[in-house]
Formats: sequence, structure tokens, C-alpha cells
Amino acid sequence: MAEDILQPPAIKPLSGIKTWAKDDRPREKMLLKGPQALSNAELLAILINSGNRGKSALDLARELLADVEQQLVLLGRIPVKDFMKKKGIGSAKAITIAAALELGRRRQAGSLLDKPVIRTSRDAAAMLQPLLADLKHEVFAVLFLSRSNRVGHFEVLSNGGTTSTVVDTKIVLRKTLEHDAVSILLAHNHPSGSLQPSGADHHLTKKIASAAALLDIKVLDHIIVSHSGFFSFADEGLL
Repeated sequence: MAEDILQPPAIKPLSGIKTWAKDDRPREKMLLKGPQALSNAELLAILINSGNRGKSALDLARELLADVEQQLVLLGRIPVKDFMKKKGIGSAKAITIAAALELGRRRQAGSLLDKPVIRTSRDAAAMLQPLLADLKHEVFAVLFLSRSNRVGHFEVLSNGGTTSTVVDTKIVLRKTLEHDAVSILLAHNHPSGSLQPSGADHHLTKKIASAAALLDIKVLDHIIVSHSGFFSFADEGLL
């Protein structure tokens, strides 16, 4: 009789993160190799923490990234409630993801705390885009600058809808005097992504610049930001 050949038992695929080899688990991998060793999906899986029946946290993370074509910039624009539309992402997970993305934005914009000097429109845009570009509604903000063009304060002075916001010139000037600024840089966002200034944008810029000049305050620029870039009134000779 021929000797029986023992066959190894069939191995069932493992889906849950806790059943993986330790080196492959995102948390353990981060501890052993550092955050740089993890993919975007693995980092997102750590935030998601746990999956649901049939899907691991990593599966859910990959699905979320696939929905935004692997672009973290687009992921950062998703409202909390929209995260919750994904099966397996409840309110706690959605809030955790949104909070982490907001921290990333604030870290990127953290240079404002160092009171940098604004030398070019590109300097201003680099500071303003992380703060304003991802917003779903239009806001009007001001950078208040010292004589050496060093940023002393940043403040959003008006919140509007998806296409416009109302700005009170008196508030802009009052805030400028309160912060002892000698010049200001105006800014607002276009949630639509368009960078073309509207007629109202032109009118507002001239109105504030004229009023500021009466107080020896200079409007250095008006920057429009969106996720597609920025527009500078000064660069285009509109100031």
C-alpha cells in the first residue's frame, strides 16, 4: 500500500488586523519603523481603529482613499457627515478622521505663529491656503502687518455662503488700529475653485484701500485662494 502523503490544511485568509503578523499591523509597524514607513491607507486605518464584519480598518481606509482618487487634499474637504455615509464609519470614527485632518491643516499653517515676514504674494498664499482653501463657505480675512511686513495677527472678519460674504470696511479699519498694524493684506476664498475676481471683489478692494489710505494704512494686496491656486490683485496691477 502506497504511503499516504500528508497535505497541509487549507489556510483561511485572515482579514482582521489583529490576526496579521505583528510586523504587518499598522500600529505595531509604526512603533517599530516610524510613521514614515506607513502608507496613507495604513495611517488612516489607525484612525479608523476597527473594521466591521467582512472588512478591516485597512479595507475601509483604502475605500475612503479610493473615493478621493488617493488625494489627501480631497479627503480633507470631506465633511464629517459625509464620512459617516461610508458603511463601517460611524460618528466616532468620522470625528476622529476629521479632527486629525484639521490638526494637519493647523500644523501646516502653524508658521503664522512665528510671525513671518510677507515678501511676496506667494508668501501670503502659502500661509493662507491651508487656512482658507478647504472651507465650503466663503470667508473674508485679514493679515495685519508691521512696518517690516511681519505678520502680527490673522483674523477672519466675515463668514458668508458658498458664493459671497459681506465685509464691513469699518470693522477692517478698527481691527487694524487695534492691532497697531501699518499695513494689511486682504484675503478671501472661492469654494468653487475659481480664481477669477468678481466685480464685487474689485469694488470691495478699492473701497477698503481708499478708506485705509485716509488713516495712512496701506493695503498691500488682496489674495483670493482656492484649492487650485491663488490670485493676487497686486501682481495683476489691480491695487
